Amino acid sequence: MKIDWLKPLVGRPGPFATVYLDATPSATAGDKDVANRWRAARRTLERQGAPGPVLDDLEEAVLRPTWEAGARGRVLIADADGVLVDRVLRNPPAAATAVWFPVPALLQAALAADEAVDALCVAVDRAGADYWCCDAGGRATGGRETYTAPHDEVSKTSSPGTKRATIESRAEDTWERNAAAVAAETDRRVAEARPEVVLLTGDVRAVKAVRAALGQETSRRTVEVPGGGRGAGVHAAAFAAAVEDTLDSFRERRREVTLSEYRQDQGREEGAVSSVDDVVAVLSRGQVKELVLAEQLATDAGAALVAAGAGNGDTSRLDGLLGGRRLWIGPDPMHVASTRTDLESLGVTAGLEELPASSALLRAAIAQDAGLTFAPEGSVDLVDGVGATLRWHDGATPREVAATMSGDSERFTTPR
Repeated sequence: MKIDWLKPLVGRPGPFATVYLDATPSATAGDKDVANRWRAARRTLERQGAPGPVLDDLEEAVLRPTWEAGARGRVLIADADGVLVDRVLRNPPAAATAVWFPVPALLQAALAADEAVDALCVAVDRAGADYWCCDAGGRATGGRETYTAPHDEVSKTSSPGTKRATIESRAEDTWERNAAAVAAETDRRVAEARPEVVLLTGDVRAVKAVRAALGQETSRRTVEVPGGGRGAGVHAAAFAAAVEDTLDSFRERRREVTLSEYRQDQGREEGAVSSVDDVVAVLSRGQVKELVLAEQLATDAGAALVAAGAGNGDTSRLDGLLGGRRLWIGPDPMHVASTRTDLESLGVTAGLEELPASSALLRAAIAQDAGLTFAPEGSVDLVDGVGATLRWHDGATPREVAATMSGDSERFTTPR
């Protein structure tokens, strides 16, 4: 899962307001219900000491309509400079939470984002294509853009004095050239925006022709979805259901690809590490491809947030994640270590700060463009509930060795 949308939080000193809301408008009151939920969250943040300007910035963002129908949630993170993260979530939270804390509550934000997919919808016919970024139901989350292919003789209708075979040949040639033009435009947009998946729909023949002309990278990301189109007559509910099923399958594949890679690399005793200390070591060297966290960790973070936002501002449970482990960071996001001495030995003496381990790990992962995957219980072997797959490894990379002679599954770390 991509977590680059959290980058605005990296390197900022805090404190931060983190808010999770049910952003579903009611059938009768509309967005007034959302405003009422926000007012309750605002009172909670006021009791915890959040300053008025931060609350005003959040209120302005919350009350700005998202124009998205159906049940949904929303996560917002702000500091003294304004709202840094504002993301619509596929599902509303079980309980609204609001907390003012020295670090942003990233785990819950990331877990909520795990339900989302960065998807580009492309509806094609023989004359061009429509493009839009979509939510889990295929609804546009921004503007819908139209691309008109350059060739306009798409009809096989005969005309006086022209042989039918000639007309049909011209139309067939136009369809092929238009499909190639749409494919090139799609390749361009994918190279620019880098969506995780491209949902291709529309006229059946045009879909096949465009798919055949796509470049290798775009084709790898593309899934055909039936039921959509450019013109009138599209059954919106059926298309939304097809998109939802497609994205659900994609999410499962996305997770399993990473976990399978982790299991394989761990079995080879290279390419993957586990435990807080080993993950810190590889994060500090920029080696991490995907940070893997136990799903239970995010669940615990959610419960801690609810407790912290219950009105008394008690944030002790947020500090207690990962067994209460704390890590040291420096001014550079790659500065992360288990102890202050470790950082000072690298010549980092100014701007040192101690953070809860979960926040420090995510900060370093975000900064080096690593992904994040939550592992269900029992799916992989995670010491301390933390692991990572690596972009590269060398002789200084921690290596895990299974204690095969002891008859148990405990793993320990040895130097190369």
